[in-house]
Amino acid sequence: MSSFIKDFIERETLNRRNFLFAAAAGLGTVAIPGVFGRGGALAALSDPAIAWSYRDRASAYWNSVVSGGEAFVESLGRPKTALVSLINEGSTEKSLADIKAFLAKSNGNCAIACDPNDSPNARPVVEAVQAAGGFISTIWNKTDDLHPWDFGDNYVSHMTWSDEKPAEETARILFEAMGGEGGVVHLGGIAANNPAVERLNGLKNALKDFPNIELLDAQPADWDTQKGAALMSSFLTRYGDKIKGVHCAADNIAYGVIEALRAEGIENMPIVAYDGNPEAVQMVMEGQLLATVFTNPHWGGGISAALAYHAAIGTFKPSEEPKEHREFYVEKTGSGRSGVNYTMTEKGIEVTDRYAEVRRSLLSNAISSIPNLHHRLEETTRTLDLMTGIYEHAALSAATHRRLPKVAIR
Repeated sequence: MSSFIKDFIERETLNRRNFLFAAAAGLGTVAIPGVFGRGGALAALSDPAIAWSYRDRASAYWNSVVSGGEAFVESLGRPKTALVSLINEGSTEKSLADIKAFLAKSNGNCAIACDPNDSPNARPVVEAVQAAGGFISTIWNKTDDLHPWDFGDNYVSHMTWSDEKPAEETARILFEAMGGEGGVVHLGGIAANNPAVERLNGLKNALKDFPNIELLDAQPADWDTQKGAALMSSFLTRYGDKIKGVHCAADNIAYGVIEALRAEGIENMPIVAYDGNPEAVQMVMEGQLLATVFTNPHWGGGISAALAYHAAIGTFKPSEEPKEHREFYVEKTGSGRSGVNYTMTEKGIEVTDRYAEVRRSLLSNAISSIPNLHHRLEETTRTLDLMTGIYEHAALSAATHRRLPKVAIR
């Protein structure tokens, strides 16, 4: 039985800084020979168009996802503009319509990475792709009865992140900062959106151990900053000083919450968020947010596009993969410079970042003729290690309990 997906994810977790090394060495885009082997018999597409279907690029989270897809496209020797952005602006109808239009334009000769926007939309999207002969990998949203293996090779994989536990952990951090008592409000994503459901469930799980914390209200803010601000304003009008803490399903929502609180002259309200965007990490360091959660969207965006593409060109045959390699959760179970373990499904596929192994050997076969390459790469490696360490330290701080002084909330 094939294990291409498992091996590919393990390899790409190690190699994801190749693009940075190449750019720093002045090489632009470099294709690494021998990275992929051709798979078994499969009617491969010829030079398929590649697309990412997502909400919008104004979100730092989705910008990072699509940047990962662009990095993959550049690794093929194409400009990043060759990645077609199908921006649905949070509309399920537009998501499906745009994908159908892309399938028609490419005559099915395409590879698509997609967040279907909500769970029910995944089925019509996948059915449209299969009917056109294209290939698709989805992330985040699908119904429990929809599986890649029910669609032959065309539905390559589905990947999502385990959100309940991280959301529960941020809720516990929030409740402790509240002194274990008082009212909390939750501002969520789209109601039928899997991560929105799981992040609210995480909050509810934490509530079981805090009997003096009351969930005053939980409403969807559709992952949107402006809707988050409007919803928080309505919560303040309705509940007033009963609100002692805020649990947000996304960093973007938290930005709106902060705006609404400032408009009312409220400072130092403990707020937790999700996504680990650079702006949110900075807010944690500055004390505007209590915590956030990092899910490595750049990696997810690149891997999803890559799996769809390599299935399309016949590098591997998805139907020969075991089920646990085609539908899996990614759960961050460790942190720090020593490595991060990602557990996929109950059977588990362990992937570890080994920074010491990501050195000039990644590019040596392809670019060994570059003058002074050895010194240039070593200097670049030192710089990148420093930058990585700084960001990881900030992300760790973002997830670390920081007690806030008790303040009077108007």
